[in-house]
Amino acid sequence: MSTETHQLELLRQTLSSCSNSIELGDHRNSEARISELVQFLNSISDSDDIDSNANALELLSELDTYISSPTLDQEVADALSFELPKVVAKFSGASSKFLEVAESVIDQFILRCSPRDMLPILCEALDSSISNPGYFAPLLSGLAKVILYVQRRHFEQLKEVVPVVVNVLKAVSSESDNEDTDFVNLFSRTISIATNIQTVCKKLDGRVNDKLRALLGLLVLQIMAFVSIDLKNKAVVLPLVQQLSNIFPYCGLSFLSLISGSDIDRIVNTFLDDDGDYYIRCFSDVQLGASLSVIWGHISSKVAGAAGEDMTLVKNELRAGRDKRWQAVGMLKDIFSSFNLSWELKKYAVDFLHCIMRGDKPGNYNDAHVEGSCHFPSLLASCQALEKTIIYAPEGALRKDTFAALKMTAVLIGCFKDEMHKESCQRIASSNEPVRNENEAPQNSNFWSSSVLELVELVLRPHKGGPPALPEHGDEVLSALNLYRFVLLTESAAKTNSTGVLSKSSLQKAYNEWLLPLRTLVTGIITENKDDYDQFAMDTVCALNPVELVLYRCLELVEEKLRNST
Repeated sequence: MSTETHQLELLRQTLSSCSNSIELGDHRNSEARISELVQFLNSISDSDDIDSNANALELLSELDTYISSPTLDQEVADALSFELPKVVAKFSGASSKFLEVAESVIDQFILRCSPRDMLPILCEALDSSISNPGYFAPLLSGLAKVILYVQRRHFEQLKEVVPVVVNVLKAVSSESDNEDTDFVNLFSRTISIATNIQTVCKKLDGRVNDKLRALLGLLVLQIMAFVSIDLKNKAVVLPLVQQLSNIFPYCGLSFLSLISGSDIDRIVNTFLDDDGDYYIRCFSDVQLGASLSVIWGHISSKVAGAAGEDMTLVKNELRAGRDKRWQAVGMLKDIFSSFNLSWELKKYAVDFLHCIMRGDKPGNYNDAHVEGSCHFPSLLASCQALEKTIIYAPEGALRKDTFAALKMTAVLIGCFKDEMHKESCQRIASSNEPVRNENEAPQNSNFWSSSVLELVELVLRPHKGGPPALPEHGDEVLSALNLYRFVLLTESAAKTNSTGVLSKSSLQKAYNEWLLPLRTLVTGIITENKDDYDQFAMDTVCALNPVELVLYRCLELVEEKLRNST
């Protein structure tokens, strides 16, 4: 008897022994027989030549035939369902034929056994240290199907399922090859899970529907981030992104609210509700997924159409609304600071940033006071991420485009100064209180805080060093110096120190780390170019003259404050 025939006969005998023990109610013996079956099948799937082993496929097909038999006892099916899905999944990475048979075995269990049992069985099988995406494919496919059979407590059961799915993607993404077919199939099956959750949602109403839609929205955004990070070929990614975008309208997700971050806050708050934050921990990339969703809409009109969006209207609304635009710039920091995203995606993000900032000037803001200081930490982070893009981008064109986007820093600084001036005037006009203590921060102060010095330092001492590049960053440097001078004079006149600008340590830092190195640079460039009469030299001197003027005024003010502080 050949080895292949012997293995086939051994499988049949083991299956028969399992059935007899289970039908007789001999639990101890049945557990032993099932354990033997699992060990036998694992020995086959673990072999190095499984992909070329025709006998392995025959054994798996024999198992499928056995499970599919209409005469199979229900107790036998139930007992085997606890172990075999995980076992047959190990075969599926060998080839598409193995995957097809493995899926068939799992499908039979789904049809025969209770969905209430199969849901945790499949989740337990997915909670594995195996990193081969082929292993997870039939399990995810089965999970997508069993979701549709769940009859009650939908939210309670699905909120346990979704983190398992996300953790699978996290586990395999770092191990897979970017364009691996198995990995693309894995994403397709995960999207099927999202689509089937949407189908379940439509059968529900009230608060349960709201919470399940919020959970679905989080899952879709998380998948969006994974797809964008792990698949670099745009032609491969776009169909998947389009499928995900199709779900946005049902979840109440719009591009404008995604790029401003408000949709994320809404769905997180809806999902958490009274459940605590345990289940939200796995959704660490939803903010990145939200930003990427809009960038994909910017890249492809089909993606925008799938989401029910008109990108022209989205961009126009961002240009027209300062608060939304600042929020959008802050959200884009996740793209610019990601080491895992392709440079091509970052290039599109830079282009989108150009689109929404085009025509923006500080003087355009004559609308009512907007309490926007909460945006400035993320704006600072975005500017820092843009600077890193300039440094590390492999292509000169991308570095040039990113530099042009970074020039928005001057605009943002101008906006910051305008708001501080408004706030200062409002306090003076409305205040009948005695003069404040020097270190007492104004009530309801949004912009008069230490963040103003962080913004100045970002420009005058970039990359944790300095000084800045001149004359290229001349506009930003001039704006930062003007802002610093304005804060210094205003705090001195009001006898306050809410920004910390008047503290001795702050003055010394500004003098030694910002202003003196900048003076050395500016003086050197002007000296080098003042006797040169070509156009570039003259333009350089003209651009730096106002910088030099404000710089020396700042030096005088700081020197005076330092003398008075001793």
